[in-house]
Amino acid sequence: MTDEHPIYPLESHRVWECPWYAVRQDRIHLPDGSEGVYNVVELADAVWIVPVTTEGEIVLLWHYRYPLRTWGWELPSGGGVISRTTEEALSAAQRELREEAGGIADNWRYLMQVSTTKGIGTEHAHLFLATGVTLGETEHEPAEVMTIHTFPSAEVYRMARAGEIHDGVGVLALLLAEPFLVPQTPSIP
Repeated sequence: MTDEHPIYPLESHRVWECPWYAVRQDRIHLPDGSEGVYNVVELADAVWIVPVTTEGEIVLLWHYRYPLRTWGWELPSGGGVISRTTEEALSAAQRELREEAGGIADNWRYLMQVSTTKGIGTEHAHLFLATGVTLGETEHEPAEVMTIHTFPSAEVYRMARAGEIHDGVGVLALLLAEPFLVPQTPSIP
């Protein structure tokens, strides 16, 4: 293992940007001594939250994603996070849970940080488990078209394992949170 950087920039400039992300083009030096061009999508970090209600159910969003032109089940999440520390990421996660699901949690657990766009971008995801969640009023942005639903945890894990939840980072967050959730036993009529 080494910390050596076998590829390094010779020149760098932004070729496009909008309020949510930018594209940077780097002229790079490659390990064989040649030069190349690498385009990098510059994204701020993001957060994903596994919200568990006070009743032990997991909150999922039925969310429309315009780039994919489809609806899908997702965890509350959000980008544009300046998260140099776990505390800053936690603050962003608390805000996203409140805005997207109207949720406030009693307890928070940091699960991990992962790269979401490792081949083309700079975004990292900070994954959290939020327990003791109560739901209230949401603060959706105009392009956030979603409804809030709660499910028994066993059903959410069935959905994740059956491929019914398509957001890979969300599925990872669910799998990381699973050992911390109290197993639900089916009620006997």
